[in-house]
Amino acid sequence: MIQVFSYKLYNSKKQKKLHRKLAIAAHIHNHCIALHKKYYQLTHLYLDQSKLKKHITKLKKRPQYAHWNELGSQAIQDIVERIDRGYQRFFKAIKAKKGTIRVSPPNFKKSKKYKSFTLKQAGYKLLEANKIKIGDEVYTYWNSREIQGTIKTVTVKRDPLNNFYIYIACEVSETSQNRIMTGKSAGCDFGLKTFLTLSDGTVEEAPLFYNQSLKKLQAAGRDYSRKVKGSSNRERSRLSLAIERPL
Repeated sequence: MIQVFSYKLYNSKKQKKLHRKLAIAAHIHNHCIALHKKYYQLTHLYLDQSKLKKHITKLKKRPQYAHWNELGSQAIQDIVERIDRGYQRFFKAIKAKKGTIRVSPPNFKKSKKYKSFTLKQAGYKLLEANKIKIGDEVYTYWNSREIQGTIKTVTVKRDPLNNFYIYIACEVSETSQNRIMTGKSAGCDFGLKTFLTLSDGTVEEAPLFYNQSLKKLQAAGRDYSRKVKGSSNRERSRLSLAIERPL
């Protein structure tokens, strides 16, 4: 069984390197998408991921693409595999002809909107005192709980507020839980007007978080739309909008 443990990294100036790694990952992603499209135009065939991986390996040896090595070979391989899985879902949906369900093929992504990269056996090292080494830099994370099982992958992800999180996927053994049985039963009813009604008559009203923050969200959206694209003010306004947007 795979269990994922998530931890937030401490904010620091060292995170500039993580932003750079994500920019490189976005560049590689877009390069692979362009190759897929060009290959299909020329041959009307699907580009196999093994051929694409070999091509990327050759490109990294050229001076023009030498900076790709900062990301790590396994993270680059994972990008190719992500794209391959996306195309497989797309082909499967076309074959199944799922009515109104729309599945789009992988496409180009903006560097700012590229969110994560994944490391497998290499490219990271867990250290003592809630620290992790990613590449050649050591980062500190909030150690909210102990990591259990055998680590399979480590994913570094950036949220809309430019905070970084690490998601550690571990293989853990399934253990049976001893539950205390009281012999009593209880019922719960979820509704549209009333969030939760219990069998003993207890009623929980819906919190309506979105409605509570709607006016602030609308104001932040209007302010964001007025800013000049590419400006520092627009980026600050985007962060304010992300703060107001409910999860």
